[in-house]
Amino acid sequence: MTIREQFFTLRQSFFDVVAVGFQKVATAFGFPENPGMPLFPQREYFWNKVSLSDELPVRNVRFPPDTNPQNYIEILIGDSPKPNPLPRFFYESKADGFYSFYIENYKNLMFLPNWLSEFLQVRCHLCLDITFLEVCRETVFIMLVTYYYMISFRIFIAWLISINPYSFPIAYFIALVDWIEDASMGLLPVVGGISLATPLLLTVVGKIADSLNHLVFTMPFLPSEGIPGKAIINGDIKNVLIFRYLPILWYKYPIPNEIREFWYSERPDILKYMQKAYENVDIQFLPDRIIKANEFISTLPIYDVNHLGSYIDLKTNLLTINNRVELQELFDSSNSIIHTLIGIFIS
Repeated sequence: MTIREQFFTLRQSFFDVVAVGFQKVATAFGFPENPGMPLFPQREYFWNKVSLSDELPVRNVRFPPDTNPQNYIEILIGDSPKPNPLPRFFYESKADGFYSFYIENYKNLMFLPNWLSEFLQVRCHLCLDITFLEVCRETVFIMLVTYYYMISFRIFIAWLISINPYSFPIAYFIALVDWIEDASMGLLPVVGGISLATPLLLTVVGKIADSLNHLVFTMPFLPSEGIPGKAIINGDIKNVLIFRYLPILWYKYPIPNEIREFWYSERPDILKYMQKAYENVDIQFLPDRIIKANEFISTLPIYDVNHLGSYIDLKTNLLTINNRVELQELFDSSNSIIHTLIGIFIS
């Protein structure tokens, strides 16, 4: 009997001794009649309730993205990779508000933290127009996909013995990829003469780039304001996240002035709805220039009650000033307004 066979025999004897020992201990607890605790609970308890995410599907997006050339130049050299974000479906309703939207709900969706979303909306004024965020997403996505292809090309030329990767100008290209292999040398094993650092980097870069496809911007709402629900999309009933009513940030902070200006100038129906629906809430819906004009007019004295009607008419005319008149012009003409009022009161 060889040493290898003796080792196998000794190993099997050890396994048998351990198995007998476990059986004797289990017999004291009713084995084999009592099979023990199951690996998975047989019924639902308070600590293993089925969560919402367990019933949601996984959103699968192809990576690297498919090419979609739009002209002959893109056919020859290829088009730039573009992310595939989850679409937002906006709708207007007097019950849910004018800025409500919903998205399909998936298990692998990603959202910004509440504090970061609040910072971007309050400090960076990225509320309704998120074009800048979309451009940033697309820029980072293009950079990651480009680097992904560079890593793939580096792996490809490593198998071509006719190409010296350390000659000019390939050496500069190699330096952009090999730094991770140099940094991880000794930490990751080498299998078949191939380091696992480069394939691992390829996986990490691809995962980060793919995560940008599942990142959802919820402005003007916070991500935590989403309400699970059902909706019909393309004829199918699907799980959705609904963002509706008035965003919570519009309670905590003043509504951006450009939005209030838009309501006052172009969408008076939204302004009337907001003022009526939230009349019991201390929220300012008028634009700043109208508020300052009201404050300015309220400081004008009334000298004669008999001329109160003329004063009210003048105040009404001031409030209906054309929207294109700047507030600075209103203050510059304050002296002439005061003289006009004095003339009315004296006459």
